[in-house]
Amino acid sequence: MTAPCTSGGANGLVAAGHGFVHVVSDVMTRRVAAVGPRSEFKDIVRVLQDRRVSALPVVDGAGRVVGIVSEADLLPKEEFRDTVPDRSTQLRRLTDLARAGSVTARELMTSPPITATPGTTLAQAARVMARARVKRLPVVDGTGRLVGIVSRADLLKVFLREDEDIAEQVRREIVAYLFTGPASAVHVDVHDGVVRLGGRIRDRSLVPVAARLTQAVEGVVDVRFDLDTTDAPAR
Repeated sequence: MTAPCTSGGANGLVAAGHGFVHVVSDVMTRRVAAVGPRSEFKDIVRVLQDRRVSALPVVDGAGRVVGIVSEADLLPKEEFRDTVPDRSTQLRRLTDLARAGSVTARELMTSPPITATPGTTLAQAARVMARARVKRLPVVDGTGRLVGIVSRADLLKVFLREDEDIAEQVRREIVAYLFTGPASAVHVDVHDGVVRLGGRIRDRSLVPVAARLTQAVEGVVDVRFDLDTTDAPAR
């Protein structure tokens, strides 16, 4: 399964409504440790320890991702090393028992892998991770070859965006679009990712729209309003 890809724009951004959102290629790790299908148990453990990661993509000879092998896939080896499970345990845990006897990445890995593309938006990647209950996604190109990896921690990098950058985007792409005309005067302040829109607007029905669009801006933690929402007089 590959997370959906949206058509790309300049500087690694994709169009989304009135603004732009970041994509996986903006935050992914490009130098990725990987193992081959024939890599043996101890070699996999060694790479995990050396690279201080908890999972590795498994790639074939052409560099295509064919699976993921994680610490969780290796643990049954230790769990069943000193004990012989009873019959009921064997029936309940056939998968773990099979992995306990496995010695290569091909036997240990989870396949097919869940992946993303460089053009997958961060929101799409986060959704896939949450639904699949995984901590990372290998990033593949159009042929399935490994080009990077994106983790939960990578997705959180957008919240390190500077407040003034967020404020400028909100002013340019939301306020300037929604609150036009001489009767509107809206100012934008951002502190620690929390956006506050203040001032005067002509139409209170625009407030929910502004909230949704602002919340979608990368790096926004919350949106608050201090607006005079008096409607313009009827003609």
